[in-house]
Amino acid sequence: MLIQNSLSSVAAAFKLTYMPSKPGIDFVLTILSLAWMVIHSVAFAAAGPGAGESRSATQQTIKGIVILVDFPDTESEVARSLIETRFSRHLNAYLMQMSFNKVSLQIDVTKRWHTLKEPVTRYRISSRNLEVDKSRVRKLIEDALEAADKEVDFSNYAFTVLFLGAKLKDYGMIGLCGYPGMLGWGAEGALKTPSGQAIKGGVAIFSFQAHLGTLFHDIAHILGGVQQGRRMVPCLYDHDLQAKPGPMRETFVNATINMGFWDPMSCHFYKRNLPPPGVSSWTRLRLNWIDPSKIKVVRPGERVELVLGPLEDAASQIQVVKIPITESTYYLIENRQPIGFDRNLPGHGVLILFADDRVAECRHGKAPVRLIPAHPTVPHLEGAAFDIGGIDHFEEKEKRFRMRLTGKLGGSYRILITP
Repeated sequence: MLIQNSLSSVAAAFKLTYMPSKPGIDFVLTILSLAWMVIHSVAFAAAGPGAGESRSATQQTIKGIVILVDFPDTESEVARSLIETRFSRHLNAYLMQMSFNKVSLQIDVTKRWHTLKEPVTRYRISSRNLEVDKSRVRKLIEDALEAADKEVDFSNYAFTVLFLGAKLKDYGMIGLCGYPGMLGWGAEGALKTPSGQAIKGGVAIFSFQAHLGTLFHDIAHILGGVQQGRRMVPCLYDHDLQAKPGPMRETFVNATINMGFWDPMSCHFYKRNLPPPGVSSWTRLRLNWIDPSKIKVVRPGERVELVLGPLEDAASQIQVVKIPITESTYYLIENRQPIGFDRNLPGHGVLILFADDRVAECRHGKAPVRLIPAHPTVPHLEGAAFDIGGIDHFEEKEKRFRMRLTGKLGGSYRILITP
């Protein structure tokens, strides 16, 4: 009965009265998005109340408001209850697992859809980040805030989401962060409603077809905040390559040259029909989600043998190895195993990342963090993992340290680091 009721709600939400003879990408995205919502709603419901929502005494709860936004020339196709589930259960469960229960979300959704005065074509933007008309992003945010001004007390919320009834083909982009993002890094507090309410934190915008990984990606920009004029959690795909002409998905995948499919800040998702992969140690460190006691610092010149547990396992005694090179550059070594959301990776094993804190964004051939692949010839960094029985060793290019995998204990690796 639960599955039957859920499927009925999707049919009603999507109003499936016909199947196009040649379904386009937009139709496929809608089907996959709604099906993904329902399948996971059933899974959570079957697990019982509170599934995936264990709490800790030190957990930080962050409140967000989702404004349902429609247009005169569109009609929302998703039931409000599914949107509540999408944010309050799916996104919250993902965030809690990624943060090791350090952070949870409390999400409110407006009681109704707010139809703006102008058609979606007035707000339409390019799918290429560098080509986006920022004035249109700002107008959409301002018009949506005006529409919800009387309903929402924004002083209660740390961030705002505009959830659009428009499809990807109508709006032009499936998800983005208004700020800190498209409108710059220093816009906190600059936005106000007509009645004078200040908007705190940041604003993210999503088409209703947005994948869970896309929701996390753009809200993580907000959660990371801004320090010294820089986003602490930037996009990890290359913006210049993403702006090149070509099919949208193909162009985007070709831009994931830094972290491939190993972090949703790079890829959003590996496969559209799967949840997003887990988050890399670099992004987790930027969000302060890894306990300092689980970070093993090894200085170049030291000889250390250690056991590196899976990054996704909160019980691992060591979750990441950090090898500092200079004050701003360092290597990270992490272990990605098929646990939790890391089941949705292109492979499993030990990853080596090189980070440079002097780099703020992925532009002009530079990036704040990059994978060093075990198999460089495998496209899109899908062969990045080192493993026993394959490529099991690495020598730093300046010969400042060597790493070798000397054994595997369950999901953990015994690792030897030498000069």
